[in-house]
Amino acid sequence: MPQRSHRFVDTYEGLVGFGLDRKTDEDTVMYYLQAFSDDDLMRVLIPRMSDADLSDLFSRLSHLLKKYLRESEYHQFFLKDREPEGPKEG
Repeated sequence: MPQRSHRFVDTYEGLVGFGLDRKTDEDTVMYYLQAFSDDDLMRVLIPRMSDADLSDLFSRLSHLLKKYLRESEYHQFFLKDREPEGPKEG
């Protein structure tokens, strides 16, 4: 199974800020998401989050995945697997 990658956050040398232009906004969101998902940070942050915050975060991320990815892309890029095969006819 392919490994996940978080290289951008460690190599990005541009501005981390929001509202200047679309490219900087995109880079900033990518930087924030990769830094946010760091294992050490998650071990500290998640136990401190309320049930409502956990639910809200999960719902928002799920909504974005459903809104912008086809099912095959969801499997390929998020789950890192192939789209499940349908029932086999015999």
